[in-house]
Amino acid sequence: MTYTAEPTRYDSITTARSGRSGLILPRVSLGLWNNFGEDRTFETQRAILRRAFDLGVFHFDLANNYGPPAGSAEQNYGRIHQLDFQPYRDELIISTKAGYQMWDGPFGEWGSRKTMVASLDQSLQRLGLEYVDIYYSHRPDPETPIEETMGALATAVRQGKALYAGISNYYTPEETRAAAAALRVEGVPLTIHQPRYNMFDRRIEELGLLDTLTELGTGAIAFSPLDQGLLTDRYLKGIPSDSRAATGRWMTESNISEAYLDRAKALNEIASSRGQTLAQLAIQWVLRDPAVTSALIGASSVRQLEDSLRALDGAPLSDEEIARLEPLAAKPA
Repeated sequence: MTYTAEPTRYDSITTARSGRSGLILPRVSLGLWNNFGEDRTFETQRAILRRAFDLGVFHFDLANNYGPPAGSAEQNYGRIHQLDFQPYRDELIISTKAGYQMWDGPFGEWGSRKTMVASLDQSLQRLGLEYVDIYYSHRPDPETPIEETMGALATAVRQGKALYAGISNYYTPEETRAAAAALRVEGVPLTIHQPRYNMFDRRIEELGLLDTLTELGTGAIAFSPLDQGLLTDRYLKGIPSDSRAATGRWMTESNISEAYLDRAKALNEIASSRGQTLAQLAIQWVLRDPAVTSALIGASSVRQLEDSLRALDGAPLSDEEIARLEPLAAKPA
């Protein structure tokens, strides 16, 4: 069946500008990290992406190694794009990254010029696109000069294979400033940074990264705002057999400690008092900081996607509510 996007898709979605750039993102973006590989049906993936776009989510985030297996998320998105989203390409922001292990040999990971250039060419082929909107260095390379990695991003922008340059997992202000300076020499701004950020992981606050990004005029898109499901009600009444904690994928049952449960239940009570789910509260908490352009969520079903997006319907967090959340917004012991 031919897909036609919902005409009212932009009526209620809220957006923000990435730093001082012209790049505008929805306040909640959809990441294809862990739910768009070969372990999910193609039709489920297609339904999630269609529903996201119909609700105004126009940013889809990928990386070369997303799956599983590595590369399959880009391949699956490429198929769906050709089937459904080709007429809407100029409305979409599509991003990808390189830096983690992707192929054999010395250039299958990290940040050499050869790795970054080759990986983008491979990603574009899998995606079936002429360009991506954002190309990220997925992690800093301790053995490669930052000038070489950033120079490769600048090359991608100059060649028209990417429109904006970004970095991800560069957690210290010093790393971020060095990346921005190297790009500036190339005449390309550092438009966006993608760090991990949630109530249980506040490193970027503690290290001063958000202040650094504001100073540089660079936006932030926070990944893992739900801490891989820990900041939801999924584990409040036990460990579901199909959950990440039960299967040992990315976390184990040891993460569901008494200290965690006490904290999650207290957070859930605050969310309930606001008429929200814990997930909605967690997303809204991440977005409370003006340095954060967008929260990057995952979704394994249309229902989960819709629940997360309802975070945008909630009233802004008051100073009193933020104060109540402050002692709970920390990694459980």
